[in-house]
Amino acid sequence: MKRIETTVSRTAEWTCVARAFSSTEPDSHCRCDDQLACQLLPWFLRPMVKTSAARAIFKRMAPDGLYHYVVARTKYIDNVCRRALAQRFPQILILGAGFDTRALRFHQESQNSRIFELDVSVTQNAKLSQYQKRNLLLPQNLTFIPIDFDRDSLSSRLTDAGFQKGQRTLFVLEGLLMYLQPESVNATFRTIQEYGGEGSWAVFDYVYASVLRGETKYDGAAQARRSVDRAGETWHFGIERGMVRECLSTYGLDLLDERDAHGLEETFFKDEEGRIVARVNSLHCLVTAERVARPSCNLDDSKA
Repeated sequence: MKRIETTVSRTAEWTCVARAFSSTEPDSHCRCDDQLACQLLPWFLRPMVKTSAARAIFKRMAPDGLYHYVVARTKYIDNVCRRALAQRFPQILILGAGFDTRALRFHQESQNSRIFELDVSVTQNAKLSQYQKRNLLLPQNLTFIPIDFDRDSLSSRLTDAGFQKGQRTLFVLEGLLMYLQPESVNATFRTIQEYGGEGSWAVFDYVYASVLRGETKYDGAAQARRSVDRAGETWHFGIERGMVRECLSTYGLDLLDERDAHGLEETFFKDEEGRIVARVNSLHCLVTAERVARPSCNLDDSKA
């Protein structure tokens, strides 16, 4: 039995703490907008995230550049969500949601959309418990779907929850793919291809496949792998550097945008003088892709 089937995801908890610290950063480059992350923390941690000393210790304890990667990832996906909501996407699907608070943070902008959050039940229940304790009201357009991506049928869970097949949808896969078995990643993207209408977007992050092979040419790679292994949430999936466009085409997706560490630093951490104020962990990439029109011939599943 996997640890996350019986215990709240430690990496999801760490991400929530990182967002909470980031929301109190004095420097706007390093500050994300997730003010609700602080409210999801245990009572004894909430005062700490407002102190610079605790923030500095938290950063030093993390793998090199990982804290600022989470900050950049939060900002990047927030921006994609804002663009999708401005275009009135009918559905938003957040896979492996963890302690994601976007359904609440974007409540006003998303009133015309249905939002679905999927995660293992123990982590999902812990989040719902914190919402209840903090008297945070759940939007009526939000549906929670418990799922184990490596065991359960994503398509069946979506159908049972009332997801409308063929509508333009934003699929958010934040901090998820690397933890899934390759066959589960394949099934997930096949479902996006089958269920997402033309013009749907998928935003996700991934690690380089070389990291899984133990190659250490990326700063913080070995440290990051040790951290997730200690958490009992080992990485199983990666994409070879430079191959994401080809991988996406297998599932009827076009690459719209890809940001590696350098791209994230240039986008989020460059000051007015052109200096980079924070460094990002270099083994991750962020991607936005679009669901294109269904091809006239069937895809060769043997190449998946």
